[in-house]
Amino acid sequence: MAFQTPITIKEALDRIDRDDYLLPAIQREVVWKTDQIVKLFDSLMQSYPIGSFLFWNVEVKHSKDFVFYEFLTDYHQKNNRHLKKHMMHNPRTVSGILDGQQRLTALNIGIRGSHAQKLPYKWADFDSNYPKRFLYLRLDAEAEPNELGLMYDFKFLTPEQATKQPDEAAHWFRVAEIAGMDPYEDIFGYVQDHGLVNQKFPHRTLTRLYQLVHKDPVIAYYEEKSQDLDKVLNIFIRVNSGGTELSYSDMLLSIATAQWKQVDAREVIHRLVDELNAMGKGFNFSKDVVLKAGLMLTNIPSLAFRVTNFNAKNMATLESNWDSIAQSLRLTVRLLADFGFAERSLTADSVVIPVAYHLHKQNAEESFLTHQSRQQDRERIRGWVVRSLLKSGIWGSGLDQLLIALRNTIQEHGANTFPVEELEAAMATLGKSLRFEDEEIQALTSMSYNDRRTFSFLSLLYPGMDFKDTHVDHIFPANSFSSRSKLLKAGVLEEEIDEFMASYNLLPNLQLLEGPINQAKLDKPPFQWMVEHWPDSGARSDYIARHQLGDVPEDITGFLDFFNARRKRIRLRASAVLGMPA
Repeated sequence: MAFQTPITIKEALDRIDRDDYLLPAIQREVVWKTDQIVKLFDSLMQSYPIGSFLFWNVEVKHSKDFVFYEFLTDYHQKNNRHLKKHMMHNPRTVSGILDGQQRLTALNIGIRGSHAQKLPYKWADFDSNYPKRFLYLRLDAEAEPNELGLMYDFKFLTPEQATKQPDEAAHWFRVAEIAGMDPYEDIFGYVQDHGLVNQKFPHRTLTRLYQLVHKDPVIAYYEEKSQDLDKVLNIFIRVNSGGTELSYSDMLLSIATAQWKQVDAREVIHRLVDELNAMGKGFNFSKDVVLKAGLMLTNIPSLAFRVTNFNAKNMATLESNWDSIAQSLRLTVRLLADFGFAERSLTADSVVIPVAYHLHKQNAEESFLTHQSRQQDRERIRGWVVRSLLKSGIWGSGLDQLLIALRNTIQEHGANTFPVEELEAAMATLGKSLRFEDEEIQALTSMSYNDRRTFSFLSLLYPGMDFKDTHVDHIFPANSFSSRSKLLKAGVLEEEIDEFMASYNLLPNLQLLEGPINQAKLDKPPFQWMVEHWPDSGARSDYIARHQLGDVPEDITGFLDFFNARRKRIRLRASAVLGMPA
């Protein structure tokens, strides 16, 4: 490995533009945020060292033997965040970037591209909530004093944000323009044309930016010439042990991509993750879960994310079974969505893995989700999933050991149905019993509306609903407790108000309602709403019994008696359901 003559940023970006610089399949996705890009540009402007780079010289005779990806230029959080595979039609010598991808991508986006990120608190579905922003540099003043020691004020802005009237805002220069400027005539002309000629900082700053991009050899790099992928992979792992953490799943995905022969692993796995997360009301699965499920479902003995476990044999097994793995995961997530789970309520994503293994062993098809003959199996799965999510410590440490034990149990006892009793026995031997002590049950019955487990608990206690469009609802509306004055006006005694406000958001005042009913209820008092919604007293009594509401008072003054009575009923129901194996 030899140190090469450093090059300029302009030379590096030109090589990226010509696809002379590419990203090997072992590289990860772009992970830098805009503040990291800004910090890099400031460091370069201040002549701070940014570290050396490591390039892999791939000879023309080997260039088609490896998988490469192209650099991102225009990043879009929703529509363009994954790397695109490079189609090498004619073999040629290229340089694969082993160390420095994030820095080069930051320079490429800052000088030649754009960055589109979702606006805070906006819906993710609308493209208009991802404004296209470019890197700008403020010319009329240095950065405000800051803890990071930034001297230059770089920001990602939309053109509209950057072109406000000069008397109302700072003067922002679009960094991309420096690429085509002449160091003398263009820079002076720009300063003069924009009324900045009487200030030293604008001219000095533009000149420094030009020098940085066109003249300074800041890209100092080593070059590895070995064509042995194993050696290159070992180098890659070592040089990426610092900086932004390279996770084991990143490495697994990279190795799978490099070794799969017929399918682009990075593309299909990312596509599956996006597909799973779009199901139902939305999830937040990571590639870690998908990759771990792949190891589980193909019966690869070890589930560990270790480089030694990602050998050619295991990767070939993973690739050859990919379609069935993906289908089992799709069915599993759709099943969980039918159970009413979504990102917020699915408190441990790993729970999908043993369920997917069961469906995979059953060669389950679409009919599993709806056919009456599989109803009992679906309910057994649902009960076990909910119990394992409610019990603390199940899906934490020792995950691989737990998954292997569950896999072995399903192999031995899951020929016809989901083996709940045997699974719980196997879990108990690992110290992960699904029995709940009285203290745990009491804690569960005191959960709040904001607890992510609340949906699971209520769905376990009060089954028989269509959970796909079900919401956690306040029986006495939360709005009724919004202020002390409102409670006083409703007739609540002064000495009871603190207890009212401390109780309304807790589980005894919560129930599950299907979407349309929940919308109709809104902020109406429960007694009034029930009479309006179920004029027939029989139907109203069925609803009260199904949710264990007991005597519902006609106004809010009876809330505490209602609350305490329902808490007792919930504890009795929970003890019956959770105090013994399902």
